[in-house]
Amino acid sequence: MPDLIVHGGRFTTLDRGQPEAEAVAIADGRFVAVGRASEVLPLAGAQTRVIDLKGRRALPGLIDNHLHIIRGGLNYNMELRWDGVRSLADAMAMLKQQVAITPAPQWVRVVGGFTEHQFQEKRLPTIEELNAVAPDTPVFLLHLYDRALLNGAALRVVGYTKDTPEPPGGEIVRDGAGNPVGLLLAKPNASILYATLAKGPKLPIEYQLNSTRHFMRELNRLGVTGAIDAGGGFQNYPDDYAVIEQLAADGLLTLRLAYNLFTQKPKQEKDDFLNWTRSSTYKQGDDYFRHNGAGEMLVFSAADFEDFRQPRPDMAPEMEGDLEEVVRILAENRWPWRMHATYDETISRALDVFEKVNREIPLQGLNWFFDHAETISERSIDRIAALGGGIAVQHRMAYQGEYFVERYGAAAAQATPPIARILEKGVKTSAGTDATRVASYNPWVSLAWMITGKTVGGLGIYPRRNCLDRETALRMWTEYVTWFSHEEGKKGRIAVGQLADLIVPDRDFFGCAEDDIADTTSLLTIVGGRVVYGAGDFESFNEVQVPPAMPEWSPVRAYGGYAAWGRQRDAVAPAMASLCGCSHGCGMHGHDHATAWSSKLPVSDLRSFWGALGCSCWAV
Repeated sequence: MPDLIVHGGRFTTLDRGQPEAEAVAIADGRFVAVGRASEVLPLAGAQTRVIDLKGRRALPGLIDNHLHIIRGGLNYNMELRWDGVRSLADAMAMLKQQVAITPAPQWVRVVGGFTEHQFQEKRLPTIEELNAVAPDTPVFLLHLYDRALLNGAALRVVGYTKDTPEPPGGEIVRDGAGNPVGLLLAKPNASILYATLAKGPKLPIEYQLNSTRHFMRELNRLGVTGAIDAGGGFQNYPDDYAVIEQLAADGLLTLRLAYNLFTQKPKQEKDDFLNWTRSSTYKQGDDYFRHNGAGEMLVFSAADFEDFRQPRPDMAPEMEGDLEEVVRILAENRWPWRMHATYDETISRALDVFEKVNREIPLQGLNWFFDHAETISERSIDRIAALGGGIAVQHRMAYQGEYFVERYGAAAAQATPPIARILEKGVKTSAGTDATRVASYNPWVSLAWMITGKTVGGLGIYPRRNCLDRETALRMWTEYVTWFSHEEGKKGRIAVGQLADLIVPDRDFFGCAEDDIADTTSLLTIVGGRVVYGAGDFESFNEVQVPPAMPEWSPVRAYGGYAAWGRQRDAVAPAMASLCGCSHGCGMHGHDHATAWSSKLPVSDLRSFWGALGCSCWAV
């Protein structure tokens, strides 16, 4: 007997043998029936929960191929997110309000996920503006991995003075007298940005547990049901994994997570991987939390940070020797790896090493891959194919495309990375975000970037030949990701026997305008047959309740997450309800019925509008 039946929808299964369905049945966390409603509904028993989608589109759950969720979760409740905020004025108003409630000695942190190009003003705040809104509270603002802005209070607490030496690979910008002004530059190494942020206060472990749960819930709200964690700077194994391991042990994970181990200290990479291959087992864990190999940092001498405001860095001459030592350890222990590589010059040198190791220890079947690969060449793609590797792309160019064009020209930007060509050549590839610092965690921004070829600032950088159709883009976020975690056939499609992960977006992914894709959220997110997020008509089905964000001053309480959705909900909904006077808001527009009534959509056509979008404003 099924635990759950979901019907009345248009299911895009991505199963080529059965591309569409009307209903699914789920038992013991897996799909046990996918097909017509007339075939699936009779399977229901007395204890079966039944959800009617009322004509909405359902998709497989989204899987991020590169997300720093473990590190991001530890800090999520402390961070003011500017992801998706459309104007600097709004962003600064949020900052001012957060400063007012943040107690000493805490900082206000805006840690990536945005670009100045998303703002109407097309600029960052000045340090003078930061000091004006926060004269006494430390403010740290990280913009991508190119710079950080610190107000005067932050400079004082981190201790940067006239006597502080210049960091290797970075710059502390100073005035004429040699005093730091509050601007840190990656030139091009981001270590100064990492190290400065690490000086801030941390949350106690009980708050970190709460913070990670809120980050997962925000991802569920956006339709993410799984991710591959790429490690990260200042994310030490096993110490910084205690929180995620406890949540996994307590059954509180609301998305599936495969994690890679990221070396932390230059010149100690070999020792790290020798120790880890002795103490950890590849694939250890279960379908919710499992080990996925090494990377994305393998050796520091091969790390080419993607700061397109700076010239391309040449990797150190010792890169090949360092990399060979680590790759041999991994290949001998049959650990797959992922390797950060922005430029083809780095990729081609790494491939020299991989080919050398392959002659003695065959790499076929290891499912190793490069991350990012913005300027990869056709020759390198062919070499990766010959070695059985893959390429994991992320939407960093959606946030940095303007800088790339400024340095290298529009023609060079047209295939950065050449996703369509990689797919044509049959190389394994998939998509993700690289959130939370160099890009937002919103998967729909990534999907929109691949489909439209535009940055979040609206610049069209890709010709149509390097853009993807919607089905292929969706596969890049679902079925294709499973190769990168060695889980092909287990998840990524709505098919009998696969893990029961699915989402119901708030708009039809295949029918909405291209420019609307990035604003999508999920109304219903199911992981393993459990409703981990429900909104609107599906809120009553929610099986996961997360306590309020901790501490009480957390920006998450006031702003929610992407595009400050919590502020809009709290501020707008009560006002609209009082003005409206109706007893039930619309599942799509809440009590803002005027938005629907004044839109170009066919609100007056009750049957098609209700069936297609689920708006009930016509009934008010």
